[in-house]
Amino acid sequence: MSTLMDGGPVEARRLSRFLVFALIVVVGVGALTARLFYLQVSNGRQYATLSTRNRTVLEPIPAPRGVIYDRNGRALVSNVATFAVKIRPADLPNQVRDEVVVRLASMIKMDPSGINASIDANPGSAFDLVRIAQDVDESTARLISEAGDALPGVEVAVEARRQYADGPLMSQILGYTGPVSAEQLPKLRDRGYQPDDLLGKAGVESTYEAELRGTYGQESVERDATGRRTQVLQTVRQADPGASLTLTVDTQAQKDAQKALRWAMDKIGLKRGVVIAMNPQTGEVLAMVSLPTYDNNLFARGISNADFASLLKDPDKPLLNHATQDNYPPGSTYKLVAGTGALADRKITDQTRLITKGYLTLGSTRFYEWNRRGWGPCDIYCGFGHSSDTFFFQLAGKLGIDRLGYWAEEYGFGSPTGIDLPGEVSGIVPTNAWKQEVLGAPVFGGETYQAGIGQGYDVVTPIQLINAYTALANGGTLYEPQIVREVIGADGTVIRPFEPKVLQEMDVNSSVLRTMRNAARNTVLLRHTYNLVDLPIKVAGKSGTAEFGKRDKKGRLPYHSWFVGFVPKDPKNGSFDKPDSELVVLAFAYDSRTKGNVATEIVKYFLQLHYGIKKDYRNFDLLERGNFYQGN
Repeated sequence: MSTLMDGGPVEARRLSRFLVFALIVVVGVGALTARLFYLQVSNGRQYATLSTRNRTVLEPIPAPRGVIYDRNGRALVSNVATFAVKIRPADLPNQVRDEVVVRLASMIKMDPSGINASIDANPGSAFDLVRIAQDVDESTARLISEAGDALPGVEVAVEARRQYADGPLMSQILGYTGPVSAEQLPKLRDRGYQPDDLLGKAGVESTYEAELRGTYGQESVERDATGRRTQVLQTVRQADPGASLTLTVDTQAQKDAQKALRWAMDKIGLKRGVVIAMNPQTGEVLAMVSLPTYDNNLFARGISNADFASLLKDPDKPLLNHATQDNYPPGSTYKLVAGTGALADRKITDQTRLITKGYLTLGSTRFYEWNRRGWGPCDIYCGFGHSSDTFFFQLAGKLGIDRLGYWAEEYGFGSPTGIDLPGEVSGIVPTNAWKQEVLGAPVFGGETYQAGIGQGYDVVTPIQLINAYTALANGGTLYEPQIVREVIGADGTVIRPFEPKVLQEMDVNSSVLRTMRNAARNTVLLRHTYNLVDLPIKVAGKSGTAEFGKRDKKGRLPYHSWFVGFVPKDPKNGSFDKPDSELVVLAFAYDSRTKGNVATEIVKYFLQLHYGIKKDYRNFDLLERGNFYQGN
């Protein structure tokens, strides 16, 4: 009894504590149960929806890019399936980034620094995919996909890669696609572009980006906790394929032009050159070759930094289209301007004879004839045919620099032609206003003389020069040169048919242009172009050499060579009285310095190939390299 009494108060306290603890447990469990009931039963749908949103995202569906054909329907650019490796930076923890990058680099045979540079240069947010490598082989792509958690943030995507059928043959025309840059992305996001997108960077791929790209679709996809796609839940909107293009270019004519130019470059060591062929009745570019060039498939497969740096550092600028993106003095080909202007302004008639001699004197300065002798009395046929400098000095003096500039602009010089290729430059037509604005002085008399023969301040692009001669050949219509003939919708319908685009009609009497066409024919008949007259087809045209750069030890300047020629509609029996020519061809040889005019030989070789002329008329003895400037 006493024992119970002794422990009574202690046991009572223990019992009361136990009851309080039990009550707390019951209340707590009850509260948790009620909360779980609320979450799962009362508000379960709401939280299930939020959970689904956390692992479901909307992603774009790329649209198939339009393909490109030549004028005969031959495929020049197509799409092929390929694997690309991408990284989503938000899913790549910083503490394992170095390890993941090194492992991935070893799998795709890439420098880790290149991967890190791509991640750090990501134009989008950390949640946007960054393209690391393109055109990855299938076995490597499978290994990366199976690596799973060992490569967090790394994804493999199946993409369409551009395949350029002829590589370097068409690169300057077609261009290539490349990644969207950080500078471009803010402007392109509203048009549906993604940070890992590709877009046209050069050539018609760039000019016709909007047509070729198409419209992206959208799909709802499910991703797991690591960010990897697990399934497609729904296609919200189908992608609309891009339109396709049919070019004005003829593949065989392009091959002939490249073969003719490559022959001369290899023969005498030329570093740069251009050949263009056009239909003067429509402005269609049939061939355009600019050498050196590059293989646009390098870009399609993901060009390495080393290869890209090599192209950029090349002093002969293979990434530049020398036909449209660079200026050169036109030399005697520009005498077309002074001849046309003098006839149109009635400074001379086609029968006016001017004395040509070894040189003209202006003040104390002598302006020399290219042969240092002259040809005595000459009319326009003689002066243009022999390419007499003293004849055209006099015509330029009669016109004055501003009228000379006016007629240059009538032929399209000094302004872009509008050709549908990016980066076209304007050239320069000197006038008093131009020189005053640029150099703060008027044009001097000697400078007017030089402008009359395509030297001094005159600079043109090859596309401008051939376009001027197409206007001569067709009777005075200056067309906008076109590379793309038709735009074709995904369903095969033509959504933009071909239509010649007139830049301007020259304000000149047709008889003036007829005279100049026959003067150009006289250039060939007088054998100023050596044996070009012996071809079994009729050719009219004009050669030219133009000095530039620094003088050598003997005080001589290097020079370029030009030739522009055209044939009548009936090449064998046609007349140059009619403006019916359907082919004009230009060749430009940079820093040629040959005994004869190598550009003439290039055009001659092209014409042989184009018309299937079996006999070879090329003058190999005229291709001796040195400095034999003849100024014509």
